[in-house]
Amino acid sequence: HYPNYIVALLPLSPPSQSAAESRGAPPCRPGFSEGLYTVMIPDITEKGQPLFNVRFVSCGRGGLVQFECSNPSDFRIEADGVVYAAKALQPSTLPASPLLIKATDPTTQQQWVTQVRLAPPIQVKRIDFIYSELKRMKRDWVIPPINVPENSRGPFPQELVRIRSDHDKNRSLRYSVTGPGADQPPNGIFTIDPISGELSVNKPLDREHIPSFHLRAHAVDLNGNQVENPIDININVIDMNDNRPEFGHQIWNGTVPEGSKPGTFVMTVTAVDKDDPKTANGMLRYKILSQSPESPNPNMFTINNKTGGIITVAAGLDREKVSQYTLIIQATDTEGNPMYGLSNTATAVIRVTDVNDNAPEFTAEAFFGRVHENQVNVIVANLSVTDKDQPNTPAWNAVYKIISGDPFGKFSVPTDPTTNEGLVTVVKPLDFELNKTHLLKIEARNEVPLARGISSPRQSTATISIQVLDVNESPYFEPNPKVIRLEEGVMPETDLVPFPAKDPDQFMHQSISYSKLSDPANWLRIDPRTGRISTIAVLDRESPHVKNSYYNATFVALDNGKPAASGTGTLQIYLLDINDNAPKVFPHEVEICEKPEPNAINITALDGDLIPNAGPFAFELAHKPLDVRRNWTITRISGDYAQLSLRIGFLESGIYEIPIIITDSGNLPMSNTSYLRIKVCQCDINGDCTDQQHIRAAGLGTGAIISILLCIILLLILVLMFVVWMKRRDKERQAKQLLIDPEDDVRDNILKYDEEGGGEEDQDYDLSQLQQPDTLEPDAIKPVGIRRLDERPLHPEPQYPMRSAAPHPGDIGDFINEGLKAADNDPTAPPYDSLLVFDYEGSCSTAGSLSSLNSSSSGGDQDYDYLNDWGPRFRKLADMYGGSDD
Repeated sequence: HYPNYIVALLPLSPPSQSAAESRGAPPCRPGFSEGLYTVMIPDITEKGQPLFNVRFVSCGRGGLVQFECSNPSDFRIEADGVVYAAKALQPSTLPASPLLIKATDPTTQQQWVTQVRLAPPIQVKRIDFIYSELKRMKRDWVIPPINVPENSRGPFPQELVRIRSDHDKNRSLRYSVTGPGADQPPNGIFTIDPISGELSVNKPLDREHIPSFHLRAHAVDLNGNQVENPIDININVIDMNDNRPEFGHQIWNGTVPEGSKPGTFVMTVTAVDKDDPKTANGMLRYKILSQSPESPNPNMFTINNKTGGIITVAAGLDREKVSQYTLIIQATDTEGNPMYGLSNTATAVIRVTDVNDNAPEFTAEAFFGRVHENQVNVIVANLSVTDKDQPNTPAWNAVYKIISGDPFGKFSVPTDPTTNEGLVTVVKPLDFELNKTHLLKIEARNEVPLARGISSPRQSTATISIQVLDVNESPYFEPNPKVIRLEEGVMPETDLVPFPAKDPDQFMHQSISYSKLSDPANWLRIDPRTGRISTIAVLDRESPHVKNSYYNATFVALDNGKPAASGTGTLQIYLLDINDNAPKVFPHEVEICEKPEPNAINITALDGDLIPNAGPFAFELAHKPLDVRRNWTITRISGDYAQLSLRIGFLESGIYEIPIIITDSGNLPMSNTSYLRIKVCQCDINGDCTDQQHIRAAGLGTGAIISILLCIILLLILVLMFVVWMKRRDKERQAKQLLIDPEDDVRDNILKYDEEGGGEEDQDYDLSQLQQPDTLEPDAIKPVGIRRLDERPLHPEPQYPMRSAAPHPGDIGDFINEGLKAADNDPTAPPYDSLLVFDYEGSCSTAGSLSSLNSSSSGGDQDYDYLNDWGPRFRKLADMYGGSDD
């Protein structure tokens, strides 16, 4: 009832990326479906017996791979991946190391390797069902794997298997099942009858969801004691063809170059089926249902029915005719069985890419252009071409080349990137007098070479005729610059050289006039008609306008064309030196100490002439004055240097001028008496001059000293004016103090503020009331309810006896007396001589009111004589307040 061996393929590692990609959407990676296989070998294996199968994912490769085995003496592998026994094998003779299987692509020589681990078979223990004649006991019990088809229609629950234990003869047992699908999620798929041990499935299964279940069955007595070891129950869900193939993309895009040969690979279209790939339900086959357009052949492409690889099968792909093909691809499972298989379709869009199979062709055989002579970087003609290849690609972009007619490289033909036209451009000046017409032959090519077997047509070359237009060109001097050699000292009105200009316009009869443009020293003159140059001054090589013995003068030649044109030329005169300059001593001035140590001075000579009209020089002291040769001596050191020495040991401070006769070495020598200025001064220990004369020589100038003195004088004048002003101010202050009696001086008690009034209300009053307060009429009394903000409340005021003011000489006393009278007549009004507002204290105050100066009526019973004891300044107050009524 049970097999005696088990053969299985058990992957020990997770599926590789290649396997995952083969089941999913592209891209796909070729290789073995597993990296390691574990295979159980039967106890007895005969020669030629199939053992196991390795699956290789080709991902649409055109050819089959070749398999090799690392142990060919024991195993043999066929092209379909099935491994057979090469001889009779036993488990004891199996190799310990894994078996290596290698796949090789014969086209690319790419290789893939997988490992197969060989294991001995697992012993399957039997379970004895209840037989009445069998009286033996078994310790273990097993259930073989159970196969259940998916999508079963029932009825449910559907019995799968019944399990029994040998121990149920003697006692009652209870059966149970555990595991995913029973008491674990998804719960309730499988149940077992606890008494009969009947295992049932309660609902349809889906292999694509869960391909297998692993349950454990238990047998216990009524007390819950385990009577058997748990048994494993493996339930395999048998696949049914319930899933259609599904393409990874509904639209697949591919490309193929035009002109491709038959057999050229284009693209791979793949689909996946969720059914078991090891069964026919998951084995797909591909085919092309339709091709659009059907030109030039209705069967331009074919597809590998297993891999989905699309290749070309016919020639004639031409992008210029058909740029794109659309294929309808069908995938069918059950190995393509049209009757039982499920199908699905997708679209493959194949774009025909461009190759350079069309050369550019000129739109005309000849082109024409015109240009003025001497113009550069101008476009004289546009060359247009046509190209049937795809625009703006290297196979369409044109490149132009001049193949004849331009030996000196005066033209270039760049390409306009927008229009693809050739722009014939002048890059070097053209001369009408040399060539009036240029005939060029130009070839047009593409940026990439033409496809193999394609040659350029005759229309890829064209000619262009360029006419040169004459213009009035400038006259030119030749040579320019022109160099002549003359000795300096040439006298005025000397004819030097003709310097005519040439007119390049041979076909225009024009006259040329000459003028001078630059003559720094104004030595030359040019004839306006002939261009002959002569002198108007003596030429001097030592002039500052002569650089390195060259004198440059520039002249202008002007023709009479319309418009007129001009050109310039330079005459360079190289002046030969003559001995016309006498030498001079250098340096012109030196300093020495009164007691010089050393007492020698090195001198040389300067000569404007060149050798041999300059050095070596001869130095000699003049004979006069006589003390020169007595105090000094001169010794020649070299041809250009001499040493002046002091004969005596001491020389007084001062300035001495020593005449020295210097003679050059010219053919006619020239001599000159040159004076050397020597300053003799007192020196310190370092040899530096310290006397006043030396200081003045090195100090401030006369202008600086005068400026400093003027500043000092101006500062003194300002100080003097300030002192006079201070003294005058003190005198004025003393004079003011004499006008005031010391006894009447009460300025200590008067405070001066910057306030001039109490506001607009205090300013609005009649000053006449201060002079005649008695003239105030009753009608002028303010009505009730109209009061100033600073008025005292209208309460009855105490009446004080009137007191006459003490006589006082002077305007101030009269003013105060008049003010007192005005205040006494209007006790409700504040005094106008005050800017302050005081709070009213009430009629019961013993202090009285301070808002009025009517003091004579508020303190008549007081004795103010004590003020006389406070000093002369309070004696005045005592007279005013404490005096009698007289």
